[in-house]
Amino acid sequence: MTDRGPHDPSSGTSEATPPAGMSGGAGPLMRLVKNQGLAFLLVGGFNTALGTAWFIVWQLAVGDQLGYHFAIVAGYLCNVLCAFAMYRYLVFRVRGHLLRDLWRFVVVNFGAFAINMALMTLAVSVFGFPPIPAQIVITAVTATASFFGYRDFSFSRKKRSGSA
Repeated sequence: MTDRGPHDPSSGTSEATPPAGMSGGAGPLMRLVKNQGLAFLLVGGFNTALGTAWFIVWQLAVGDQLGYHFAIVAGYLCNVLCAFAMYRYLVFRVRGHLLRDLWRFVVVNFGAFAINMALMTLAVSVFGFPPIPAQIVITAVTATASFFGYRDFSFSRKKRSGSA
């Protein structure tokens, strides 16, 4: 029953503990990657690449007709549930609060999405940069900001004092 609740670092166990105050056992990715922080970065990198790929696919498919804003929205919608599931089940394996976690995840994701839209509008419409390279640079910025939102908000669990 090692993945049903928070790990107590004072218990003397050598189990990996979730980073940043998150609770739950290590996810299945930990069988391959022994460091949960590294697993978080790998999943984040995969999801960032997947989201960027979705944008490129939509931009190349319909960007000339519907514009890069449509490509951003379509890419976001295709990627958000996949990202949530991967973080929740492969890395952190938190229990309970599924809808709350999903809502918080979407809040952080949507914040990054809104920043993405604003920066893309500036980069493409104001400064004249091509959409695909601009999106790649902006993705690096928003991914970094999102890490802190996921860590401190989306999957955080309050520590209970004095009770098990």
